[in-house]
Amino acid sequence: MRFANPFSTLYRHRDLVVQFTRREVELRHKGSRLGHLWAILRPMSLFAIYIFVFDLLLGGKYGTIAGETSSDFAVAMFLSLSLSNIVVETIGASPLMIVNQPNFVKKVVFPLEIIPLSSVATSVYHSLLSVLIALAIAPFTHQGISWAGAAALPLLVLPLALIGLGLSWTLAAVGVFVRDVNQLVPFASNAIVYASAVFYAPARIQSVPLAWAILRLNPLLVLFDQARRIVLWHLAPNFGALAYAYLAALAIVVFGYALFATLRPYFAEVI
Repeated sequence: MRFANPFSTLYRHRDLVVQFTRREVELRHKGSRLGHLWAILRPMSLFAIYIFVFDLLLGGKYGTIAGETSSDFAVAMFLSLSLSNIVVETIGASPLMIVNQPNFVKKVVFPLEIIPLSSVATSVYHSLLSVLIALAIAPFTHQGISWAGAAALPLLVLPLALIGLGLSWTLAAVGVFVRDVNQLVPFASNAIVYASAVFYAPARIQSVPLAWAILRLNPLLVLFDQARRIVLWHLAPNFGALAYAYLAALAIVVFGYALFATLRPYFAEVI
C-alpha cells in the first residue's frame, strides 16, 4: 500500500488546520469568565506549586551547573514541564479524538488526519505561553538566560511537535478499535514525564545501567535536557544528540501517519 506524503497532505489542507486549531483554542476557554487569560494564569499557578513542592520541600537540584540556586532549578524545571506539555496534552486527548467526530468520519473526502494536527498546534500554542513565562523569569535567576539559546527554541519545539503528532495519529487510530487505550493514557503521560528527565538531570539515571540503557533512547529526554542547557545554562548544544532526536521524531511521525492511513478505511465500520 502506498501512502501520500503526510506533510504535503497537511499543507494542502492548511486552511482547515487553522480553522480547527482556532476552534480548539476557543473551546478550551469557552464559558469561563477570564477566557484566554487562563492560558497565562494556569501555568503561573502551576509554577508556584512546583516551586513549593520540588524546591522548598524536596530541595531539588539538577547538579549540572556550578552554584545552582533554587531559582535556577525552578525555572529549568518549569521550562522542561512547559515543553513536555506539547506531548502530554496532545496524547491525553488523542484516543477519543476520532471517536468523538463521527460526522467527519462518515465524510469520505474529509481529511481526518488534520484533527490530531490541530490538537498538536493547540498544545504548542499553550505550551509556548508557559515557555514565555519561563523566559521572562529567567533573567532574574543566578544563571540568567542565553538569548542566543532562546532564539534556538523553535529548533527544539519542532521535533517535540512531530513526536506529539506521531503519537497522536497512533493513539487516535488505535483508540477507534480499542477504547481501553483511553484509560491507559493518564498513566502513560506520567510515565513520559518521569522517564524524560523533567525533574532531574539525565546523569542521575546513569547510576542505574539497565534503566540508562533504555531511557537514553528516549528522544524527549534529549530534547528537555538540551533545552535547559542551551536556553538557561549557556552550555553548547550536543549536535549529535539533537540529530538523533530529529531522526527519532521523524520515525515516530512517519509510523503514526502510516498506521493512521492503514486503519482509516475501517473507522466508519466501527464508529
